[in-house]
Parts: sequence; structure tokens; C-alpha cells
Amino acid sequence: MAALLAAVAAGAAAGCGIPALGGENGRGSGGRGPGPAGAATECPRVDPPDDADGRQLRGMWIATVAGIDWPKDTADTAAEQKRQFTRLLDTATDMKLNAVFVQIRPNSDAFYPSPYEPWSQWITGTQGKDPGYDVLAFMIKEARARNLEFHAWFNPYRISRQDDLKKLSPKSPARQHPDWVRKYGKGLWYDPGLPQVRDLATRVVMDVVTKYDIDAVHFDDYFYPYPEGGAQFPDQATYKAHGRGADKDDWRRENVNTLVRTLSEKIHDAKPWVRFGISPFGVWRNKSTDPAGSATRALQSYDDVYADTRTWIKKGWIDYVTPQLYWPIGDPRADYAELVRWWADQVDGTGVQLTIGQGAYRVGADAAWKNPAELSRHLTLNAEHPEVRGDVFFSASDIAANKRGFADRLRADHYARPAIPPAADHPGRPRDDTAPPPAVRNTTATPLDGVRDSAAGVRVTWRSATATATDADADADAASYAVYRVDGERPGCAPVDPAHLIGHVRGPRLDDPTARPGRTYTYYVTALNSLHHQSRPGRGATVTTPQG
Repeated sequence: MAALLAAVAAGAAAGCGIPALGGENGRGSGGRGPGPAGAATECPRVDPPDDADGRQLRGMWIATVAGIDWPKDTADTAAEQKRQFTRLLDTATDMKLNAVFVQIRPNSDAFYPSPYEPWSQWITGTQGKDPGYDVLAFMIKEARARNLEFHAWFNPYRISRQDDLKKLSPKSPARQHPDWVRKYGKGLWYDPGLPQVRDLATRVVMDVVTKYDIDAVHFDDYFYPYPEGGAQFPDQATYKAHGRGADKDDWRRENVNTLVRTLSEKIHDAKPWVRFGISPFGVWRNKSTDPAGSATRALQSYDDVYADTRTWIKKGWIDYVTPQLYWPIGDPRADYAELVRWWADQVDGTGVQLTIGQGAYRVGADAAWKNPAELSRHLTLNAEHPEVRGDVFFSASDIAANKRGFADRLRADHYARPAIPPAADHPGRPRDDTAPPPAVRNTTATPLDGVRDSAAGVRVTWRSATATATDADADADAASYAVYRVDGERPGCAPVDPAHLIGHVRGPRLDDPTARPGRTYTYYVTALNSLHHQSRPGRGATVTTPQG
């Protein structure tokens, strides 16, 4: 009874002087006051939290080529494949990650019903064989259920890891247009110098953009193939037909630039909220080659795979860049600390967001990576560069394996609390003028022991600004919600601190199992749109939990 009286008293104080109605069992409070639904629940003088404060992109790559991460066995049933995929997503949520980067076109094939390319061999073992379900739709649905951003990962030019065209599906564009194909190393590649190839890659990407609810289009580091044994990529005939007298290396770079620029325009024209990001090799150029380069001694993506990432950043063709910095701090060839500084300088003032590709697969690989705290040291160093907005780990299987306890160390040192991804604020993009959603209303907080089938903690509920009595979350403007918890009874209208974030969810409810017995808490909720622009907090809800 003492707990009940305390909760009611706290609830009366939670609404900025407006009497609050109790939640379930009378022990929680909401921001509901007199007048129409939603009246007196908005806090007009309270600013939303600073988007730059506490925001982080935390992601992991899920590689599908050759079963690196998923599916591990193409002989598995669809049901087993689905179970394996959801386990990977659960690993992401357990690590408090907020994004997955999933390879859906590894080899001119598809993890979805495509009008242009056959089903991927990495699903069933046979290219062109229908797996019996729309794999991409399933993956997006499961990611959404966990409020994970879904970045659709495409490889634009790779065809096959073997060099026999006849082994490909008859529906493969490579079989239908062998003149687009070049053998190089042990595999097959499309020739990036052909306009038809760029058109195919563009149509494939835009097919997914228009049909599926993705957050971003993602490319990795494969453009022209990495050099093998000193052999030249066999594109002399293409260069002769299309080079127009340009330097051959410059011509190759312009071929890649054309694809990147064209896709950027088409993606943002079709769906302004969908981002376009690239994860290049970690060294653009060495300073010994170019004064604008990094103080490194490594392969140069500008010269070796014709990826001029620096131009893409300066021109604003990409929304984010995630360089693959798979070296340890102090590496004599490519020092992680030097490269983070260099990439931070490149994005400074551009509006392009910088996240760092982290080599989780390297942990324990050699003497330099024996220390399981190496990746934690990377994230600590990142904090010295405000331009760094997060990290993406390669890859999901390594996070799940937790070799030498490195993932536990990351979670303890850096990911103890959830994080909201940075807002997509790119200068000049019309979408970035989108107003944040309205504040939520009717926030309530109720001890979970008063909710059926629950034994501890607190349940927080709210209504979006335009929700109706029959549809509690009918707000087209709000894509997700952030829930903050502070100790004690607080004013109904107050700013929120990112350090108090306890959850980022898609629906109008969050269960807080970490609330301790006999404590008083105040909960605040904000709404976010698909670009992570955040509303003012709604009025807080105060609750006292029963004694244990």
C-alpha cells in the first residue's frame, strides 16, 4: 500500500501541475490532462536532444557470398535458414547494435525475385533456383521487428568466383551478354567501362530501392578487381571504343565515378530518405604518392581499384563513408590512428557521415591482434574525432563467436547503453528539411508485476501524435521512438539526456526489466522520423516500483 500511495503522489506531480490519471492498478502515471486527447501533453519550451550528442551508428556486415555469415549451408531448409538469420539479428540486438549491412547481390544474382538476375546460388546451392520465399522481404521484416536499420549491400561488378560462364544460370545477364564479361584471376567480372554494365547495375539497385523498405544502398570495396599477379584487367578493347583519348587510369576512375554519381541521383530522386553509402579500402593514396594522401605504405584504392572515394565525399555523391580500417593501432604500414585522423579530415565540413569499418575477423589472427581489447582501443581513439559517427564490424559471425571475449569487451567498454543512429543531415538534400515528428502524448509507466505474464520492471506506453483510439500507433511521421529514464520524480516537461536512453523501438511500448524494486523513476519518450530527426519529449511519466 505504501508503494501504491507513493506512485499516485508521484504521478500527480508528473504533469507540470496538471493532475495525471493513474496507469494500470493506479500505480503509474501518464501525461493525460483535461480537454481533448493530446491536449496539454506537449512541452513547447523543451528542446529536443542534440543530434550530435550520444548518437552512434553501430552495425555489422552479414556476408552471404560463400556462406561467410549466412546461410551457412545451402542444403538447409528455408525454416532453418530463417532461424539462423534471426539468431544473427538477435546477436546484433544483444550487442546493442542498431544496423545491419546485408549482402543481397554478391555475384550478379539476387536474394529476392529479380526481373534482371537469377536467384543467388548462395541460398540453395544452385543459381536460379527459387528458395520458396522472398529472402530480402523476410530479412527486412525481421530487422524492422528489432528496430535495426537495413542497409542493402550490392556488389556492382562481380559475376562469379569461378571463370566458366556455362556454370551460370541461363537467366544470368552474363550468359546472355558474354561480351560484357571479362575473365580476371580466378573469376568473372563485368567490364565497368561499358555503359550497358553501368545501366544493369543501376537498374538492379533501383529495382530494390523502389520495391523494398530499405534504409540505405551500400557498396563495399570491390570496383575494378584488386590486382592479381601483375596481370592487367583485360579492358583494352573497351578503352579503345570508349576512352576518347583520356589517360586509361583516369578513364577507369571516371567509369566508377559515373556509376556512383548516377546512382546517387536516382536513389535520392526516387526515395529521398534512402541513403547511399560506400565502404572503401582503408587507404585512398599514400602520402609518398600524393601530398593529400595518408602517411601510410599500403595498396592505394585510387590507383589499384580506381575508386576515388575522396572525390565522392567532396562532391557529396554519398551520404556516408565507412573505410575498412583493418589494421591495429601502431601498424607500421597503415596505423589505425593515422587513418582515422585522415578520414576525419576528409569528411570535415562536407555533411558526409564517417563510420569506421572494424576488422572483427582479425582478432587473434596474429601477434598484433592477440589483445582482445584492440577493437575497444579503436573505439576509444575514435572519440577523439567528433567526425566519427560510429562503427561497423566485419562480420556477424565474428561478433557471434566472440573470440577471446572481444565482443564482451566492446559491450562493457562502449555499448552498455543503446544508441540512436545519427540524423541524416546532408547539406543540400531537400529531405533534410523534414521537420521532426510531433511530440508523443499520453505517456504512462506501470510496474510490470501489474501486467499479466510479467514479474518485474516497468512497462512504458504512449500514443503517437496522430494515433486514434482504434490504432494506437497510426503516425506516418514517426518511424521509431526513444525512451529515456531518470531516477526520482522529475518535472513533466524536461530536456532528455542521451546518457539516460534505455531503448529505441518501433512500436508504442517498451518494457524496462532493469527497473529495480522500491525505486521511483520518470520516463520520457521522443518520436523520430526515418531520417532520425527527433521530436521534443512528451510529458514525463513517474512511477514507483513495488518493494521486492
